[in-house]
Amino acid sequence: MNDDEAIALALEEAQTAGARGEVPVGAVLVSAEGALLARDGNRIVEQNDPTAHAEMLVLRAAAARLKNERLTGTVLYVSLEPCAMCAAAVSLARVARVVFAAEDPKAGGILHGGRFFEQPTCHHRPVVSRAGDAEEAGRLLKSFFQARRPKG
Repeated sequence: MNDDEAIALALEEAQTAGARGEVPVGAVLVSAEGALLARDGNRIVEQNDPTAHAEMLVLRAAAARLKNERLTGTVLYVSLEPCAMCAAAVSLARVARVVFAAEDPKAGGILHGGRFFEQPTCHHRPVVSRAGDAEEAGRLLKSFFQARRPKG
């Protein structure tokens, strides 16, 4: 599975999350060999869990599937730049690469905010790159929040 295919799956998960009333963010985790290990979208509201971000869910699912907390060699694909919490989990899991479509200037934790991977306390720094349709990921988020803003 290449970067564009995996990001397309993450965007599908984001759309599905939005349809469930969740903030439309999706994630996919792929093995070093290119096999799909896990895919999901945000489930914060559904699970009443502030940590049920798409990234956290796929990391948990893959770790359970592989029976290993270390996800060495894997690639995480996300529709939106991960927050600091998710960046920390990625580092702890030893994910090799993080690929995302849209930047998150407000809550991102990789290129924005705390820039987790640049901190001296970060023990594992994955390669970070961009792929996919950032405009589509941004549109999903904008339309989701516009629909929830009070009119008037």
